[in-house]
This record gives sequence, C-alpha cells and structure tokens, in this order.
Amino acid sequence: MAASDLTASLTQRLAQRILILDGGMGTMLQNAQLSEDDFRGERFRDWPSDLKGNNDLLALTCPDVVARIHRDYLEAGADILETNTFNSTRLSQADYGMEDLVPELNRESARLAREVCDAVAAETDIPRYVAGVLGPTSRTASLSPDVNDP
Repeated sequence: MAASDLTASLTQRLAQRILILDGGMGTMLQNAQLSEDDFRGERFRDWPSDLKGNNDLLALTCPDVVARIHRDYLEAGADILETNTFNSTRLSQADYGMEDLVPELNRESARLAREVCDAVAAETDIPRYVAGVLGPTSRTASLSPDVNDP
C-alpha cells in the first residue's frame, strides 16, 4: 500500500475507533531469554564489548525473534506496531560502541515491522500500521544530573 493510501486508511480508522498500540518489546525480548551469542550473531561475534541488552541490535542479529513478537502483538489485536528502536540513537548506542550502526538499526527495524504488518494485513484484510519509537537516552541532557543543584 502506498504511503498516501496508508495515511488515508489510518485517518479513516482513527475516525471510527480507538486503535490499539502494541505492548513492550523489551519485556517480550527479556522473556525470550536470549544469550550473549544471540545478541552478537555472526556479524558481531568478535565485537569488543558485551552486547546482551542491546535489544535494538536484534533487528540485525535475531530478526526472526523480533518479527515473531510483532506478529504476536498483531494477532492479539494490536493495530499499530512500534519499531524496535527505543535505543537506536547515537548517544544510546555509544554504550556499545555502535554509534555508526544507528541508521541501519532504524531502517531495519522499520522494515521488519512494516514487513510483518503487510503480511498480517494480507492474511486478515485489515490494514496495520507502524510507528517509530524514540526512547530517552542513557545520559542526562541537563548540565547537572542533580535536580537540587541545576
């Protein structure tokens, strides 16, 4: 479906009822009990720092796990999937030395969510949507982390 058609479809559906957003990706990924090796995959096997906990990286190393969670949310009744990009910023990825991967992480996560939405929409004849996610960073943006001493 073309972007303009998706926008029109979304606007029409929002006028009809409240749409349901998926749930927490991080919680579901924790339930998957993935190992350090799962987070690394082949591509990052020799990465110099620990990668377990970098959930956004799973769009590259375990896309099947992320896709399954997306599908589960849609099958449970969600209308809108959030991209798995909560920490896909240069600032957050710096914790893993992966700042240069941020564009790829965002693209792949959006592509994966869109792919799952399209597949489920084709099966059910009900359009599904993708919303980008941007979480807080792992660093304070203020001059002082102490609110009592700005």
